[in-house]
Amino acid sequence: MNLYKTFFITLCLFFPALSAMADNTLQRNQINSVSTAVPFLTIAPDSRSAAMGDIGVATSPDINSLHWNPAKYMFIESDAGVALSYSPWLRGLVNDMNLLYLIGYKRIDNTQTIAGSLRYFNMGDIQFTDINGSFMLTGRPNEFAIDAAYSRMFSEKFSAALAFRFIRSDISSGISSVSGQKAKAGKSFAADIAVYYHSDLEVSEKTGYWALGADISNIGNKMTYSNEQQKTFIPINLRIGGSIGLNLDSYNKLSFSVDINKLLVPTPPLYLKDRFGNDSIVGKNRDVGVVQGMFQSFSDAPDGFLEEMHEITYGFGLEYLYNNVFAVRSGYFHEHPTKGNRRYFTMGVGLKMKPVAIDFSYLIATRGRNNPLNNTLRLTLILNLGKD
Repeated sequence: MNLYKTFFITLCLFFPALSAMADNTLQRNQINSVSTAVPFLTIAPDSRSAAMGDIGVATSPDINSLHWNPAKYMFIESDAGVALSYSPWLRGLVNDMNLLYLIGYKRIDNTQTIAGSLRYFNMGDIQFTDINGSFMLTGRPNEFAIDAAYSRMFSEKFSAALAFRFIRSDISSGISSVSGQKAKAGKSFAADIAVYYHSDLEVSEKTGYWALGADISNIGNKMTYSNEQQKTFIPINLRIGGSIGLNLDSYNKLSFSVDINKLLVPTPPLYLKDRFGNDSIVGKNRDVGVVQGMFQSFSDAPDGFLEEMHEITYGFGLEYLYNNVFAVRSGYFHEHPTKGNRRYFTMGVGLKMKPVAIDFSYLIATRGRNNPLNNTLRLTLILNLGKD
């Protein structure tokens, strides 16, 4: 039995109960991370963005824009395309967890584009046992999301998009009940709203571009894994960013991009004891509706404004492109230690041989060799089907 995966599945199944128990311990360490269901939706699925510090809301448009900002499709060069991305996940812990991402898009005309994707997260084989430790069955928990997006141009420089998403999370893998609770697959419907502004730029007689983007993703209903369990927020996320690129000469291009993210999910309250030993709660109740929770997420951190700022993650990325054929990329991602402590450098390369392109990325964690994210790889194959 794989203990790491067993713990992960159990945590997901009984997250609401464990969350309340964990808060007392977390307070002593000044840790208060914001947890959600289906966190696989926040993983960078493609190699290009992963190589640039997990950014993409305002970078130059590419085929994988649906995850980052579907409004960018109106500025993409080709009329249509498909891509497949693959990433072995957490290979420092297990050897059979994988993330697959299949995506395609088609330009309808000069003002409209449609896109769709399938994201599949395989958690590998899990051996389920009963309360006596007797073997029951070997399951394969998995999660997937199906997306559809529509993008429209509103001016020569501005576009917007809507995306819709169906999410299914089957972490019980066919088990009818766990510890007396009836288990079922979690399901949710969600939507994204995105905007993108792109303009030409000239600096010291060099041409280029600058762009701004914003995307609110996974606006959807809460998820539960049993009829008796309290429902949990999915990772509703606000992403904004900017990008600037310059044509150094007719062959060489360089761009720099920045993304900032904040989960629009309520922060867990902290459970304290006063000097008389009485229990008290600092923070706000998380058991609220989706819309209220989104607005509450800006002002409910127990430690006030400073803790709210700690909930923001940052990504920085550089991309060098030679002759629109060969690309070298690098980036950095930062999350505050009290909110998850994901900090890592990224790098990657890309090669375009019309109509085929291939991208590769590699992750180097800054917290030591034993970090489960360390050495994460991603590979993306792209096929451009339309005219440039």
